[in-house]
Amino acid sequence: MSRPKILVTNDDGITSKGITSLIEVAKLFGDVLVVAPDKPQSATGHSITIHHPLRLNEFHGNDLPAYSCSGTPVDCVKLAIYEILNGKPDLLLSGINHGENTSTNVLYSGTMSAAVEGAMENIPSIGFSLANFSADADFTAAKWAAKKIIEKALNKSIPENTCLNVNVPDISVSEIKGFKIVRQAHAFWADRFDKRMDQFGKPYYWLTGEFSNVDQHEDTDLAAMKDGYVSIVPTHFDMTAYSKIDEIKNWML
Repeated sequence: MSRPKILVTNDDGITSKGITSLIEVAKLFGDVLVVAPDKPQSATGHSITIHHPLRLNEFHGNDLPAYSCSGTPVDCVKLAIYEILNGKPDLLLSGINHGENTSTNVLYSGTMSAAVEGAMENIPSIGFSLANFSADADFTAAKWAAKKIIEKALNKSIPENTCLNVNVPDISVSEIKGFKIVRQAHAFWADRFDKRMDQFGKPYYWLTGEFSNVDQHEDTDLAAMKDGYVSIVPTHFDMTAYSKIDEIKNWML
């Protein structure tokens, strides 16, 4: 029986500790192809490259087929499907991201955009994130969680047009209480800009701010993480507010 074809990508770059950790787990389950950005692409969202050429280079840091890509995580997925595999993998894994992708962060996340792109292609797809931004974070718990979820995903079936957004708290395996299937919390960044002056006297800006959780319900990803659970949010790309359709229809009467 042939092993599943598994595509691995991320947004932190092909040399990051997070993707190396995910590759270690993915190799247990199938034949792995890695296509990942050649440099960090965090917060690129679902962007694609259309104004300059994309480049792929073989990457020799792993003992498996791997390519670094000059583009975004979504570019990586597209190139893997249409130029390298000439077909769709059986499973797409993105991450493990350095830093969580809970709540509305999913809209900015390159990690999750790669998984969403997989779902758009009807590929079972999972994005993994660890709540630790350090380049040298301990991914032991995230690898443990990924192994359990990948096994389930291959034995069951992720619903069509849906990917899984998995966030792992930055605690030891022994401290993790389990897994919770939850919804995305309603939280947002209270943005601010740090205005500075360059050597020519011209202003420039650094985006900063604080993350504000206005959703204190217990059925959210943020609550699950706070309580020591791995959060799993089924995520899809249809952003239609179905519950508001009739309300907006009434505007036109």
